[in-house]
Amino acid sequence: MQMTFYFSDTVVLLFDFWNVHSPTGMVLSVLVILLLSVLYEAVKMGKAVLLRRALLALPRSLSQEALTEPQQGDSDPGQSRWFWFHVGQTLFHVVQVVLGYMVMLAVMSYNAWIFLGAIVGSTLGYFMVYPLLGRG
Repeated sequence: MQMTFYFSDTVVLLFDFWNVHSPTGMVLSVLVILLLSVLYEAVKMGKAVLLRRALLALPRSLSQEALTEPQQGDSDPGQSRWFWFHVGQTLFHVVQVVLGYMVMLAVMSYNAWIFLGAIVGSTLGYFMVYPLLGRG
């Protein structure tokens, strides 16, 4: 196995069935890795937007009454909403970790074209998605 970066149109990426043998296959593979990197940045931004919305859903001040445990039968809609924000953030986190590891393992093929696709995808994703953070 190659342990330094190299330029080639043959590589096996992530799975045995993703076996690239031609320049066309390499271009398509680089595009897939590029899109995975863009999606990673989008998920990262989505997680940040969800966190901001969750923090805005919290009460403005925590008085002593808000800190005491509610009586049985009392249901706090804010706490329920916070729980669903947390579930959403957890799902975003799982998707972000899976995408991140997939891109990392693809880069660990040491194919320079794949590496450049991951870098360009991350750059494009950041450039396109982070201006939306202010709107979310």
